[in-house]
Amino acid sequence: MGLIKIRGDQCWRDLTCMDYHYETQPVPNPMSYYMHHSPWWFHRFETLSNHFIELVVPFLTFMGRRMCMVNGALQILFQVVLVISGNLSFLNWLTIVPNLACFDDAALAFLFRHSGGARQTLLKIQTEKAAGHNPQPNKGVLIRRVVNVSLGVLIAYLSVPVVMNLLSSRQVMNTSFDPLRIVNTYGAFGSITKERTEVVFQGTLSVNHTEEGVIWEEYEFLCKPGALNRRPCLISPFHYRLDWLMWFAAFQTYEQNEWVIHIAGRLLANDSTVLSLMGHNPFQGREQPRWIRGEHFRYKFTRPGSTSATQGKWWVRKRIGPYFPPVNLEGLSRYFQSRNWPLPDSY
Repeated sequence: MGLIKIRGDQCWRDLTCMDYHYETQPVPNPMSYYMHHSPWWFHRFETLSNHFIELVVPFLTFMGRRMCMVNGALQILFQVVLVISGNLSFLNWLTIVPNLACFDDAALAFLFRHSGGARQTLLKIQTEKAAGHNPQPNKGVLIRRVVNVSLGVLIAYLSVPVVMNLLSSRQVMNTSFDPLRIVNTYGAFGSITKERTEVVFQGTLSVNHTEEGVIWEEYEFLCKPGALNRRPCLISPFHYRLDWLMWFAAFQTYEQNEWVIHIAGRLLANDSTVLSLMGHNPFQGREQPRWIRGEHFRYKFTRPGSTSATQGKWWVRKRIGPYFPPVNLEGLSRYFQSRNWPLPDSY
């Protein structure tokens, strides 16, 4: 991850990435707002700390038991800080799990203080080992050792292309190197988006969307930014997949994300399945909308103490333009059929 970042974006090299990250990450939480407005020197410290944790600290694993535990503790602390500062929770919680292996039985003995039997057994094993009394390995132990060594040799062999990719100047960020996906490369935020853009779905009951005085009403997603005065949500360790995907769609086009048009068609039909993924349906309890459009906006956090902030707004936004033009069910029928999508029920 550290190498991917250093190679991937200038801001990781000039230590400015954290100037943007909290505002532009997929789904910010309330702490992201305050972290974004931290002093510039704190953002530089954060970026340096990130490099230290990802490029230096992992090597402590090979420097003995105590250094391995230091690595585990720092990595877990790093992930907890990330959880607090944003909603990348499923990534962070999964990263915590392998770091638990840095702590052996002796380090985790305090967890058994209320379990006398387990604690006594652990102390007995440690005492016998310290005295040099190693029990004769039985058949099960020998089989387990053979399996462990065989697995180690297999992983080492399969990891050759992974290591070659790691050392390459054209390092690939996220990919697998065998059909069973036993070994993979992983790295998040090799580059940092400098602006936050959002796709906002809007619907209207007007028969003619081009006539004067058309009222467009906005849908809200469960967590991603929409209404300017809605507080960023905290969903860790949950993960709203649609909100996450809308983040990617916003800095691409609808032609690259045709599923966005599929959602628009479902919203035109007041489809309950899609609406269950939304935070607010402006047509709840009313007739279904006749037209749906996607508008493209640039979002920024308000400044503490600004007029917008005193009005209770977390965000300010500026319209970029249309993301996709107004569509209705009749117009989408051929589009759906060409892609073998089932037509909305109310068509």
